Amino acid sequence: MEHNILTEKMINDIVTEDYRTAAIFEKYSLDFCCNGGVTIEAACREKNIDPAPVLAELSRLFEAAGPAVDTAASMEPDALIDHIVSVHHAYVARMIPVIYTHTQKVAAVHGGRHPEVVKIADLFSSVAEELIHHMKKEEMILFPYIERLVAAKRTGTPISAPPFGTAKNPIAMMEREHQDAGDGLYQIRELSAKYQPPADACTTYRVSFKELQEFEEDLHRHVHLENNILFPSAIRLEEELTSVR
Repeated sequence: MEHNILTEKMINDIVTEDYRTAAIFEKYSLDFCCNGGVTIEAACREKNIDPAPVLAELSRLFEAAGPAVDTAASMEPDALIDHIVSVHHAYVARMIPVIYTHTQKVAAVHGGRHPEVVKIADLFSSVAEELIHHMKKEEMILFPYIERLVAAKRTGTPISAPPFGTAKNPIAMMEREHQDAGDGLYQIRELSAKYQPPADACTTYRVSFKELQEFEEDLHRHVHLENNILFPSAIRLEEELTSVR
């Protein structure tokens, strides 16, 4: 991808076209999911960092290898939902009790010397509770409706209006909740000095930071698939089916 094209594109579009770029944006703490609708220069300006190294790394990535195919990004909405639930929702459900136990233990043992771990434990507990409710709402309300839209398109049958009026309403709520979860994990990242444990950290302390970092990275990928791919597809499909009634 040429340098001038990179400077013009939105960050979320860059990641949608090539998922490998997500690791570079992660490295510089540039949000590509909830707040990815900005250029690299604008995002760097907000973080007060130089965009040149970011652009240079992206250019090297594109020069070193051909374009990556993101199979998840090219899936039909119902298949993408299956992927999100089986991969990302399953991961969140599996890791929440593990990370909760570890962060609570670290807070109890090390909170006196490192008060930031107490705040980290509290923040993760709040984020975890919100995500559990969030995923249930998606799986019970929004995702089934999107799947009905896909089925209606394939079979040519009419789709009845949902009780929430339009997909845009629950999607707006899900996006707000994505932002809240992302903000909570960003605070954890800052409190943990970007997941760098202190010299006197025990094994559980170190493990919990690695788990938190992986959890945040998975959430970014998870939210990217929903905010930037699934939700816009669902809105377009709903508008298409509504317009032909």
